[in-house]
Parts: sequence; C-alpha cells; structure tokens
Amino acid sequence: MQRSASATWAGGLKSGNGTLSTQSCVLEKTPYGFNTRFEEGPGTNPEELIGAAHAGCFTMALAAALEKEGLTAKHLHTWAAVTLDKMDGGFEIIAVHLDLVANIPGGDLAAFEKIAYAAKADCPVSKLLNATITLSVKLEE
Repeated sequence: MQRSASATWAGGLKSGNGTLSTQSCVLEKTPYGFNTRFEEGPGTNPEELIGAAHAGCFTMALAAALEKEGLTAKHLHTWAAVTLDKMDGGFEIIAVHLDLVANIPGGDLAAFEKIAYAAKADCPVSKLLNATITLSVKLEE
C-alpha cells in the first residue's frame, strides 16, 4: 500500500507561499507558508499534519489493541502536540505528546494504560518519528 501527498512552493521562505494536496483530495491546494508555520496565519503546516497523522494512527492502533483484549471503546479522542524548536543547526521537531481521553465500558485504568502504551509503541507513525513521544491517558466513566 502506498499513499501520496504533494507540496508546491513559490518564492522565498518568508515572502513565499505554497499549497499541500493529498491523493484522497481531503487536502486540495491547502495553503501553507511561513505565517502558518511560525506565526498565526490561515492554512496548515507540516507540524499540525504530522500531529493529525500521529493522533489518527495511534488511535486506530489503540482500537485494534483494545479489540484484541476483548474491549471496545465507546469513545477515543487523541490530541497530538508536536513541538518544533530552533536548534543549533536549524529547526527540529523535538517532541510529540499524545493526550488521550477514552471511554471504554468495563475498562480498568491499569490494563488500559498498558494497552495504550503498547499501542503507542506499535503505531507505524510512532515508529517513523525519531522524537521523544510521550503519552498521558484518562479513562472516563
């Protein structure tokens, strides 16, 4: 299986702008630029897309892991905070923090945490990213 996305760019770093598109057309010429990445402009940026990909991948991996244990989530909601920081050699993504809230009928916090941490390690996007990836979990009743 292979999925694709594309980026276009015109101009310099600060004065230029670009668009991002995905094979599925969910993103179709979605704007991005210096202002959407380092300031607060309309559009998206690579870090929030990485966050969305990581949150989606982890949440699906968790649903599969729960199912293996005979559990079905009523609700899973994952936020991913991607930290971009200026380092000596330029900018680097230095961390991703996943924050999960789940409602799992019959769920036990200790068992849930074990399953969630295993899902974080098994998620293909977690494996791809070479950043510190942390996780906090909350089980709702």
